[in-house]
Amino acid sequence: MTRVIAIDWSGARSGAERRIWIAEAVGGRLELLEDGRTRAEVADWLVQRRLAVPQALVGVDFAFSYPAWFLDRLGCRQTHDLWPLVAEQGERWLADCAPPFWGRPGVRRGDEAQLRACEEGWAVGGIQPKSVFQIGGAGAVGTGTIRGMPFLPQLRAAGWSIWPFDAVAPHLIAEIWPRLLTGPVAKSSGPARARWLQANARQTGRLIERAGSSEDAFDAAASAIVLSRCADLGATLAAALPGDPREGAMLVPPSVLNGSAYGTLP
Repeated sequence: MTRVIAIDWSGARSGAERRIWIAEAVGGRLELLEDGRTRAEVADWLVQRRLAVPQALVGVDFAFSYPAWFLDRLGCRQTHDLWPLVAEQGERWLADCAPPFWGRPGVRRGDEAQLRACEEGWAVGGIQPKSVFQIGGAGAVGTGTIRGMPFLPQLRAAGWSIWPFDAVAPHLIAEIWPRLLTGPVAKSSGPARARWLQANARQTGRLIERAGSSEDAFDAAASAIVLSRCADLGATLAAALPGDPREGAMLVPPSVLNGSAYGTLP
């Protein structure tokens, strides 16, 4: 059975430890659900966790790359070239909010292509992936991305493979979109979260109660539960990907799309 660690990330300047949740599940059963770690502490925890378990797939909800045209502008011939640049320049990008970044008060989206190939065409309950260039406003993912990419070289150096840029290995980190894994549940509703967990978690107890306590906890727990139930993870990770490989990809197992990784959805 696959051990899956799902991390609901946060790009918040302060208090991120209250919004970052780590969930771990094996065979669809939730075994761990915790918050309270800073971004740096999460990275350190993953370094240690790799040494403690023989295999694990980590799914984390920030983007690992940008659209190819932006990589070209930065002079990045491969994605590994990007991450140190983000570490050096990312905070300035956030402070300036200069094009192609947008979302701060008074700064509108530009005409540049906003999505990577892996984000095109997806919608769950009318919700589409957000642009990695959006660093302010509802649902913005750009800040978490800028404050997440700099940890990828550390994790890679510690032995984690970063998918799809590195070879598939027993210890692997991939990008996920939790909305695709939870389906069209109203995550802002406590009762809706509880109904989803009752239908799909197939267990009860303190961890499940905690999973329903907030949207962040729910995203981590639900993502770990569903992904750990996917029998086709290996084939999905090995499959060829469309588009420019520097853009990366979201992990989307077919068993998620056909519903076989779930219980009876509410």
